[in-house]
Amino acid sequence: MVQVYRTYPKKKRSIFSNFSVTLFLILVNVVFFILFTILFYLKLPVDYVAIKPSNILQGKYLWTFLTSMFMHGGVFHIFANMISLIFIGGLVEKILGYKRYLSFYLISGLFASVFFVLMSLIFTSDFNTYAVGASGALFGLVGLLTILTPNLPVYVMFIPIPIKMKYAAPGILIVLWLISIAGNVPIGNTAHLGGLLAGLFYGFYLKNKYKHKTRMISQHFS
Repeated sequence: MVQVYRTYPKKKRSIFSNFSVTLFLILVNVVFFILFTILFYLKLPVDYVAIKPSNILQGKYLWTFLTSMFMHGGVFHIFANMISLIFIGGLVEKILGYKRYLSFYLISGLFASVFFVLMSLIFTSDFNTYAVGASGALFGLVGLLTILTPNLPVYVMFIPIPIKMKYAAPGILIVLWLISIAGNVPIGNTAHLGGLLAGLFYGFYLKNKYKHKTRMISQHFS
């Protein structure tokens, strides 16, 4: 018997085939952290980088909606966020693809900043609180995974047993809120909540638009 093999032309690889948005975002965060740490040492006002409701009310430094996403309050802050981004971001990038993933990351971070400002104006009288960090965008990724992969087992902080994403997401938010209240630690809880809501909304959107694909993703990571 003679077997006939049909040959197909090889698909041309794009220059972006091996491009990782997650690693790119980590690099940008680290570079910005080093740069602004140096500039702060040289007396650059933090208002130029961190988001602050009183500035936004006056229409000043509106670019901080973006720059605040790439600045962190210390070495531990950026270390914790970048470690989280490696694991969470890498998975979301594979699910969404690098273009949609990058857009979603930036939109989640921007929405988290907007939500932080709105909540400060509505529920507090302190408009001079600063917010920085990638946490808002990270919670956007977490919110998305909560909808698309609710049963995905994840490890949270120092808990040695895996917890399903649908329980871990709200759990992390609550724990951070309690830590900030009990220890009087400046944590941007409303920014975290805003990012999470953005992720949940986008997750529901994808789940309704791509029912078959999102069902397969959920089953694969269950």
